[in-house]
Amino acid sequence: MQALQGLTVVTLEHAIAAPLATRHLADLGARVIKIERPGVGDFARGYDTRVRGMASHFVWANRSKESLTLDVKHPAARRILQRLVLEKADVVVQNLAPGASERLGLDHASLARDKPSIIVCDISGYGADGPYRDRKAYDLLIQSESGFLSVTGTPEEPCKAGPSIADISAGMYAYSSILAALLERGRSGVGRRVDISMLESLTEWTSYPLYYAFDAAAPPPRTGASHATIYPYGPFPTGADGASVMLGLQNEREWLSFCDKVLLQPALAADPRFSGNARRVAAREALRQIIVEAFRELSAPQVVERLQQAQIANARVNTMQEVWDHPQLRARRRWRQIDSPVGPLPALLPPGSWDDGEPRMDAVPALGEHTDSILRELGLDADAIAALRVEKAV
Repeated sequence: MQALQGLTVVTLEHAIAAPLATRHLADLGARVIKIERPGVGDFARGYDTRVRGMASHFVWANRSKESLTLDVKHPAARRILQRLVLEKADVVVQNLAPGASERLGLDHASLARDKPSIIVCDISGYGADGPYRDRKAYDLLIQSESGFLSVTGTPEEPCKAGPSIADISAGMYAYSSILAALLERGRSGVGRRVDISMLESLTEWTSYPLYYAFDAAAPPPRTGASHATIYPYGPFPTGADGASVMLGLQNEREWLSFCDKVLLQPALAADPRFSGNARRVAAREALRQIIVEAFRELSAPQVVERLQQAQIANARVNTMQEVWDHPQLRARRRWRQIDSPVGPLPALLPPGSWDDGEPRMDAVPALGEHTDSILRELGLDADAIAALRVEKAV
């Protein structure tokens, strides 16, 4: 039995943060009913058409959900939503504009009067109060506001992270906080409100550079794909094939082995310029030249062979296409197949061990696919549903 089987989540969500949190709840067996705007739905459905006409973000974050279209501004649709939450929901998740859930009567204070067991998770850019509460917040803006952008990129230019990490961090804290609230409710019988801020989530993830810059100290420099405060740790070119190898050292034992077995320069380990990580970071340009020169006549496979023999951590700089075919993911049988409105699609098994049973990995829903079945579940007959469609409430 999946851990959250029998649990129902009603979610008013768009983009990534809330959809990712609820998709993980669905992975564990929860029933997730996604409320979408009639005609257009979650605006992430229109981000791109890269997955056989469907949007890549939407496919990733929305499998195993039911799509119910409601115009929540219509009084009849709003009443249906209230009934759905009060009769069916264990958890409500929303990342609407600030104040919208209160206007809909879906805030925790309103719902808990009639249903004390309800858990309500609000996800926003800046949190439920404070001077930034009403500001619009998108992933790149939060990467900037949190300071993440200032320590990411090259010396010449800051760069955003490729994935939407502000959304992802908020989604994962929402997911873990909801699980904690469910455990707490199991003891007390009482639900709670969860207030998740994208700014606070990504600032937590950026705490190492925050502490590095403690007491007005200089922040970690932007160093491209290399580590800012550990060296050597990053990509290095190989001259024989024009490729590059990612490698990293973590301690002095590895430094000795790197000099001896990879660079074939054991005396370098005693060079005072490079004794200890802090000195290697300070002299990174000189050390980089030594490493590049040592790799000049070698191919990437030859460098990797030396690194493996020396037990130095290394990796390939893979493309997206190479990750689809990654031998480790294939060996661990991490790929599954899910259904979608455009046919079967590959999907990565959620991280973790599933030896005692597969996660739920059902179809990506078409817009409004489950509207009629959910309305029937609430007791509406065909005539009532047809009338709602005429009124454009659903």
